Amino acid sequence: MLFPPHNFIPQNTNIAFVSKRWWGFATTLVLMIATIISLSINGLNLGIDFKGGILIEAKAQQAVDMSALRDTLGGLGLGEVSLQEFGSPDEVLIRVQRQEGDEDAQQRAVQLVREKLGTGYEYRRVEVVGPTVGKELFQAGVLASIFAVLAIAIYVGMRFEWQFGVAGFVSTLHDVFVTVGLYSLFQLDFNLTAVAALLTLAGYSINDTVVVFDRIREVLRRHKAKDLGSVIDASLNQTFSRTLMTGGTTLLALLPLIFFGGPTLLTFSVAIAWGILVGTYSSIYVASSLLLYMPPLRRIDIKK
Repeated sequence: MLFPPHNFIPQNTNIAFVSKRWWGFATTLVLMIATIISLSINGLNLGIDFKGGILIEAKAQQAVDMSALRDTLGGLGLGEVSLQEFGSPDEVLIRVQRQEGDEDAQQRAVQLVREKLGTGYEYRRVEVVGPTVGKELFQAGVLASIFAVLAIAIYVGMRFEWQFGVAGFVSTLHDVFVTVGLYSLFQLDFNLTAVAALLTLAGYSINDTVVVFDRIREVLRRHKAKDLGSVIDASLNQTFSRTLMTGGTTLLALLPLIFFGGPTLLTFSVAIAWGILVGTYSSIYVASSLLLYMPPLRRIDIKK
């Protein structure tokens, strides 16, 4: 063979993960404290979806150049402006942040956008979203995230045992909360796209954790004389290459979105990338290690 296969990640590792769990717990504590401090000082930079603003649905005579249109509208001095392809390449959804002042100020902003776009657009919908509606959307987004994490915990508890469900819940909640901290620390726009990123991250994180849990359960069945710490170490080493390869390939898939996806996808992609890194370490050092502090798994019947 001209180029023999090369394993970038060793297949037969023997890392003492359990004995290093305190480093993982310390990292978790630092990240959680940093998130709480940032949220207390900076809060979240709520986007148009949650603060309220102006919504314009327009149809062009040809495919819309999003980058050029974003630069054009950004020069109007109206604050945050976001664009989204809506249905087809010639339709665009324009969101402009709520202007200071009364209803007249909002209408003046709409007029400025229309004048800048010219006669080449058909305006299908123009709405002014008030802060009350934005607040309701924010509350709905928070509830959606909470229910998603709870549903994940219930699923894991039913699929394995309640100890796994609790550990999976804490681990996933940690990943989502720390990612919210990233939005707060760097004042990234927190909008409906951010909520989608959090829900995506929760699903990815628990998928990685379930793989580890499944291996722990399998090793528990095969080696009933081993203590739980040794079982967890063996399981983590057996899934270590898979965990790193899955995270690495997902990060590679995100790179084009980060560098070429434009401002709209940048915060989404960065949040997912950060969440993958945090989720990978939490599935190893948080979710698995928490099982050590649950009622002994040896005393229950491991479901088949």
